Amino acid sequence: MAEADILDSWGGRLWRRIAQFLTVSVFSLLYRVRVFGKENVPQEGPILVLCNHQSFLDPMFSQSWVRRPFLFVARETLFRGFFGRLIYSLGAIPIRQGQADIRSIRTVIESLKKGRAVCLYPEGSRTFDGRIAVIKPGFGLISRRARAPIVPMVIDGAFECWPRTRKRPRLAGRVGVLYGKPISPEHVEQAGDETFAEELTALLRQMHNELRAKMGRPPLDYSTPVPTDW
Repeated sequence: MAEADILDSWGGRLWRRIAQFLTVSVFSLLYRVRVFGKENVPQEGPILVLCNHQSFLDPMFSQSWVRRPFLFVARETLFRGFFGRLIYSLGAIPIRQGQADIRSIRTVIESLKKGRAVCLYPEGSRTFDGRIAVIKPGFGLISRRARAPIVPMVIDGAFECWPRTRKRPRLAGRVGVLYGKPISPEHVEQAGDETFAEELTALLRQMHNELRAKMGRPPLDYSTPVPTDW
């Protein structure tokens, strides 16, 4: 069954609601989560949500406190065994990491054209130190082709709960989520891919430190290069 059929079917919609309820319930017990800017997420029409990538917990924090369902893109190697069937049933889209996966990009664009919300992590991999890496160009193309506004989003605290150096997450902590105001596809087109990637990097970093201030945490220093996998 294709992801569109999963989300459109009665059973698929019910399963998504059940999974969302269970996730919110469990995460509310384990983590003290504060969410800001939910009103910035349009409740209908296509939106491309671009978020920083702190841990494997990010999809749960990204989606759980927003009513409309998000589609997520996950690396192809995760679609194995029970976990693979689980994330597929929730509408996840597989992608080959480290290369231009044209088929997956087309699936994302087609999903957006159908009025769906798709969440991507433009850093490509989890952060090494909690900071946001430089965003690579290319995500503006998806917005332009699908005529989808971009909703910038940042998470803080998930890195401390489950850094990439730990095999298992800590079952406690404080996590903040901030949704920014939508960016029109017209602005993305006018800026161009390279300039928009620079703008997005600066915006996400600014939002991250704004969120940290709301959480009572000191700002992160971006004056030195951020380590990446690429």
